Amino acid sequence: MKRTVTIQDISCFGKCSLTVALPVISAMGIETAVIPTAVLSTHTGGFTGYTFRDLTGDIPAISDHWKNLDIKFDSVYTGYLGSVEQIEIVSGFFDNFRTENNFIVVDPVLGDNGRFYTGFNEDFAGKMAELCSKADYIIPNMTEACFMLKIPYTESYDRAYIEDILRKLAGLGCKIPVLTGVHFNDTEQGAVAYDSGKDTFYYSFGEHIARSVHGTGDIFASVFTGAVTLGKDLQTALDISVNYTVECIKATIPHFDEIWYGSCFELCIGKLIDMIK
Repeated sequence: MKRTVTIQDISCFGKCSLTVALPVISAMGIETAVIPTAVLSTHTGGFTGYTFRDLTGDIPAISDHWKNLDIKFDSVYTGYLGSVEQIEIVSGFFDNFRTENNFIVVDPVLGDNGRFYTGFNEDFAGKMAELCSKADYIIPNMTEACFMLKIPYTESYDRAYIEDILRKLAGLGCKIPVLTGVHFNDTEQGAVAYDSGKDTFYYSFGEHIARSVHGTGDIFASVFTGAVTLGKDLQTALDISVNYTVECIKATIPHFDEIWYGSCFELCIGKLIDMIK
């Protein structure tokens, strides 16, 4: 049985980060260990008055205990990290748990739509880029890619531009960057990956749905991590991740008024299981 560990925050209500990663990857038949970086009563997208407890100080002790137990992982997957200190601690975790037989996935959560999330800035993006240099796969959106590369954000681009961005992301040190939210028209949206070792690009697109649903980036990254952990090739992992994300958005639309804070990914778990067979 494959085993992964995901390192990111947990919102007790709302559908993002660990409340997505744990059930989704587990449903794919993978033992999923977790290191919560913080506990929030709700996620921060649209809620006010939420509680927040920083767990930075707990991460090294968890890591040390696992090291003493000689626990091994087939993959390590990080999502939202809330501070430079957490990035530095996670970088050390990579050093301690990397083996010749596993891989590291970094979802460099920084922002969206050309803007940083609250609390992040250019210095933080630089530290995140350093963490990405230790990863085998990174999964930024266009905003995050531009911030880490220190180039202007744009919503107007062609295939040549996307491929140039991916080559530059690989230049950070990662082996395979995956750029999400890519669209060249109003009917399709998806992701593009670049295998720097093979100098080959991989494209995958699904139906573009003009609806913003919270947490879809976490869904994509979690499914992609699970698919690669199961040994799926890069094109198949991309296709499964894009298709499942689209299915989750479609399932959410009829319930959007009641589930505005996240996607109805639970309704699509059966489809995900079918996709990975």
